[in-house]
Amino acid sequence: MVFARCCTVLLLALATWPAMPQASRRPAPPIASTPLLIAPAAEQPVQLRQARIEGEVQAGIAQTRITLEFHNPNQRVLEGELQFPLGEGQQITGFALDINGELREAVPVPKDRGRQVFEEIARRGVDPGLLEQTAGNQFRLRVYPLPAGGSRRVQLVVREPLAYAGQGWRWTLPLQFVAGAAAVELDVQAPKGADTGSAPFRIDEGRLHWQGRGAQLPAQLQWTLPAERKAQVQVARWQDGHYLLAQLPVPTSAAPRRVPSEVGLLWDGSGSAGQRDRTREFALLDRYFAAMGEGNVALTVLRDRAEQLRRFRIRGGDWSELRRALMSVQPDGASALAQWQPQPEVKEYLMVSDGLLTYGPEALPALAADQRLFAISSAGARTDATRLRGWSEAHAGTFVALGSDIDAAARELLSVPLDVQIDAGRGVQDVVIDRRSQAQGWLWLHARLAAEGVPMRVRVAGGEWQALPATQKNEDGDLLAGLWAQARLQQLSSDRRSNREAMQRLSQQFSLVGPDTSLIVLETLDDYLRYAIRPSGKLRAEYDQRFARQVADREAADRQRLDKVVTQWQQRQQWWNRSWPKGTPPQADSKALEVAAGAPPAPVAMLVAPAPAAAEMQSNAATARQRSVARPAPAPAPMMEAAADAMVAGPAAANDGQLGIKLAAWQPDSPVARRLRQGPASQLYDRYLAERAANADSSAFFLDVADLLIEQGQRDLALRVLSNLAEMDLDNRHLLRVLGYRLLQADAPALAVPVFEQVLAMGQEEPQSFRDLGLALAAAGKPQQALAPLYQVVVRPWDARFDGIALIALDELTNLVAASKPRLDTKGIDPRLLQAMPLDLRVVLAWDADNSDMDLWVTDPNGERAYYGNRLTYQGGQMSQDFTGGYGPEQFSLRNAKPGKYKVEANYFGSRQQLVTGATTLMLRLTTHWGTPKQEDQMVTMRLKDRAETVLVGEFEVR
Repeated sequence: MVFARCCTVLLLALATWPAMPQASRRPAPPIASTPLLIAPAAEQPVQLRQARIEGEVQAGIAQTRITLEFHNPNQRVLEGELQFPLGEGQQITGFALDINGELREAVPVPKDRGRQVFEEIARRGVDPGLLEQTAGNQFRLRVYPLPAGGSRRVQLVVREPLAYAGQGWRWTLPLQFVAGAAAVELDVQAPKGADTGSAPFRIDEGRLHWQGRGAQLPAQLQWTLPAERKAQVQVARWQDGHYLLAQLPVPTSAAPRRVPSEVGLLWDGSGSAGQRDRTREFALLDRYFAAMGEGNVALTVLRDRAEQLRRFRIRGGDWSELRRALMSVQPDGASALAQWQPQPEVKEYLMVSDGLLTYGPEALPALAADQRLFAISSAGARTDATRLRGWSEAHAGTFVALGSDIDAAARELLSVPLDVQIDAGRGVQDVVIDRRSQAQGWLWLHARLAAEGVPMRVRVAGGEWQALPATQKNEDGDLLAGLWAQARLQQLSSDRRSNREAMQRLSQQFSLVGPDTSLIVLETLDDYLRYAIRPSGKLRAEYDQRFARQVADREAADRQRLDKVVTQWQQRQQWWNRSWPKGTPPQADSKALEVAAGAPPAPVAMLVAPAPAAAEMQSNAATARQRSVARPAPAPAPMMEAAADAMVAGPAAANDGQLGIKLAAWQPDSPVARRLRQGPASQLYDRYLAERAANADSSAFFLDVADLLIEQGQRDLALRVLSNLAEMDLDNRHLLRVLGYRLLQADAPALAVPVFEQVLAMGQEEPQSFRDLGLALAAAGKPQQALAPLYQVVVRPWDARFDGIALIALDELTNLVAASKPRLDTKGIDPRLLQAMPLDLRVVLAWDADNSDMDLWVTDPNGERAYYGNRLTYQGGQMSQDFTGGYGPEQFSLRNAKPGKYKVEANYFGSRQQLVTGATTLMLRLTTHWGTPKQEDQMVTMRLKDRAETVLVGEFEVR
């Protein structure tokens, strides 16, 4: 986008943070510390060698182009990650990465798709770049590779509507990006004759030019652009319509409002609340309750769920009892900000929170027409201001970003909210009211119009209706359309889960980075075609031609893939329909039996169990390493041939005897866990709180504490502690997957469903994300909803490392259909895949670490072990296809179980990935009488410490 030159005189003011113009009552957004490119594998830090900032302003809208060159001084290739926040209202509108020396523009993709493509391409050692929004207004830029001894250039384009301060628009250059650069160049619009106010800066031909080192720059560089206080309305054409921007002066002072005598206080007590400034919040509440005088407060503390309502009396503005109650709230748990029950007598709700919703529903509960909501946050850059602003403005309230000026915040909170009414004619669509500069006397309106002259009127604070004819035609349609899209995206963000599809369409159409859309750069046209991502620039025309040919072949490929699954399913039916020998097997023919009976045991966690002989262990480990690279199919073991010879035609009856499950005792044995076990059980949670701050970054700590609380029968507190995993890393699907499994194990499927919905939104490239959600929905009593994600596992194309998962999902889908009453609607499922196959015994192993090799072992009463090298046992036990690239699942199935004991173990070869929980986490589900009315499930989650570790999970006993 090219900005027209601004003809107003610019005044440049240099100031040190956080100095502010006296006239402004709005706290300025905090400037982030210098963003650095993080490369965990680097022996020497990556260097910011050169940086350039270019900036222009038009009608109170600034655009800044930031170009950064990073140098890798190490002798190894690195992946780099740049994390940075933006201020409220700032929006990334462009990203480019150098490919073969030229900057290539990024294109928008769904967020989960962008992450999938980046990680797959990075495995192949070529050049992807990915820019994504993490939480709130936090962003992450991932670049691969940073060549050994070489450099890469990235470019970011930031657009922002400026805040009004004093007598004009205030523009703060993002110098934090370049502060550490060895060489910096500034090229900023500045009309001739403007006074820079500082000797190092010089105006030349209408622009400010400066070169030097980043260390020479001031902490802050602010421009003030004088602006007349009169309405300005612009309309511009872009693609499918016309876009309007109206900048309207509004009163800066509002009448004080009366605080009702019945209010509700929604106090965010989650783990992230520890980042807020409670001193400033209490100072503002002092003013609020002084204005109330006499009244009642209904307090709801919000964590992973709303705590029991407590009521307090305010007398003469004295709220000391309520204050003591708030002081006693220890931050802990996830943030279920929308999971509370409105009280009919409450006329006004006050939410004190950072707005980071990490748990439960995203849509607020329905408030009555006469109930208002005001929101306050002191968390600065960590605040999700978009959500809090959207919630409060939708309920006749105000969002207050609480800075150091308590007086200004109190005036904003205790003033009558500005009443704005829109009278839009036919052809006016999606009007967005932007109130962020309201305290400074400005209101911005954005709208999409079917034609240029569509009538539209506005009334502010009960005044006269004003028509909004265009006072100025803007030739830069991209600018006004992008501003409308940016404002509309923020409006939709108040309920992201319900609006996810609309937000994705909007972000992709206007190339905006948002909660569900990222920007990606790929190296070759073949990469764009492989992942169906339409490139920008010179590659687009050839892409369109070649992609049309690809689409024609896709339907045939889908049919072939489904036919392949049907064939595999029919082969499993043949296995299930046969009878298998249950007598003593021929020992001489079974290498697997010799291994189990004669080999010396290897070290096993918790209980001693037979293991393969040392030579075979070494061979198996070598085989696993080879399989991790080439993934050849396992060779048939001798037992498979022996079992095949002994097959008898005809189905066998299921075991009608007693089947029991006995899980091996497992307790966390970390030093922290041992300390927490000491002392009375009633004080366990208090001891946990004392240890929490020192272990806030350890997911293993929260998992261990939750286990201990469940041991002591304190389930509600255990669920709260578990929920902290959702707060730790706001964009980590691996942690969320572990949390979801733990919630299922704790018999809380209703809590697990929204967690797995988040995992699916972040990781649709992984079939496990669909399977996990389907199983959680089934456990939560929603079998019809569970069918769709389970069937996606069957029919979608997946990476080769996930081969075999379709059959496991089919087992679960067909069992669900057979067991559900009333019958489920299966019209969308291929009828060839609907035969259920009940089992006596079923074991499923999954784990949390990508690029990891884990194996399920099941040893039967014959002493024969089923594992990846012996996938069919003498008595008909079947092991599923081996997974060596991460997650699993691996499944053991036995239709008719021979009496005796069956031992279940998990063998861990190792991981090529940094683990999210400090160790690989296993999730195992053991089931007896699978697919029958007598089905019984037990689930266990445990963590492994070391490589090459074998863990006894439990036993089946068949009598």
